[in-house]
Amino acid sequence: MKSLRRMTATAAAALAVSLGGCGDPYQAGTHINTHQVPQDSSGGFMTGGQGGLLNLGMGHDKAPAAATDSGLGVNAYLWRGTLETLKFMPLASADPFGGVIITDWWTPPTSPSERFKATAYVLGRQLRADAIRVSLFRQVQQGGQWIDAPVDPAKPSELENMVLAKARELRAQAGTGS
Repeated sequence: MKSLRRMTATAAAALAVSLGGCGDPYQAGTHINTHQVPQDSSGGFMTGGQGGLLNLGMGHDKAPAAATDSGLGVNAYLWRGTLETLKFMPLASADPFGGVIITDWWTPPTSPSERFKATAYVLGRQLRADAIRVSLFRQVQQGGQWIDAPVDPAKPSELENMVLAKARELRAQAGTGS
């Protein structure tokens, strides 16, 4: 019994030490930016090689797989269309099985005193207008602090329409009618 406890304690300590070097990606001043992911020639998992994270929902020919055989919980065309539409914003989180994409704050180059963040929800397995929802958040800088500000109510709908257009384009490129 003592041996089992000692092994468990040793395993827990080893795990704690190995995870101790992992920094918190959400600490101030850091964020995940997919535009800075180095591309490697080996087709690695993170860099979008065959079966890579950035290609979820893509078949071997780089066209989105049909929503029913992609292994995703959501429509593959809407998923890729959303990633393509929001690619100008740094990616903070993407859950292809739950259908949620969250960006980090993005500041337009022409307006350094405001920033935007988006959350996109792919809600179904069908390529339909009601299967995508985008929430947009805006902050403005006042006195050195970021303050929540209203968003133009038309902007989320515009982003949703852009996602739908991109998803339809991807479906047409794949040559399927799903």
